[in-house]
Amino acid sequence: MAGEYEVKNAIAMKIMDCLGAGGSFTEYYALDLADDIVLMGHDGPGHIAIAEARRGCGHWRFITARWAGLSVEMSVRYGPVTVLSVADDPEHGFRLLAAEGVSESGPTLAIGNTNSRYRFPIGARRFVERWNAQGPAHHCAVGVDILQVPSISSRACWKSIHPGLLKLNRRRAPRVRL
Repeated sequence: MAGEYEVKNAIAMKIMDCLGAGGSFTEYYALDLADDIVLMGHDGPGHIAIAEARRGCGHWRFITARWAGLSVEMSVRYGPVTVLSVADDPEHGFRLLAAEGVSESGPTLAIGNTNSRYRFPIGARRFVERWNAQGPAHHCAVGVDILQVPSISSRACWKSIHPGLLKLNRRRAPRVRL
């Protein structure tokens, strides 16, 4: 099941995975305005194939909250990344929202989750303002490398997603680049 039942983000993660970029479940949780960094991470579906170091992947913690389970502590591999969201669109039903950035080393919270530091060309503050202006959910997928986000008509990736989801809207969805 999608993390926190967010099916749109599970689709974004699957797109990233199909493109060989990983696709970790994430959300931004803090801004380091002094260093111009966006801190992003989440418990649960981290894609260990895009982990910076295996040593972080071996550190399992039991998460106790409303939901219980295991989580893995890791950072996304340092270098270029793409953040992807499936956002609502009044005209087309949904659209792909993508942003390009860089995963960098540095301090993050050591709480048993995927946590990374991201630098965006437009800066942390402008990234958050522009991203939120597009109206996505607060979760998104992060993958390694800079990706050319496919249109909805790209069948190579969509074959592995349940066919019932494709009935939501078969029109080509516009892409919004930040």
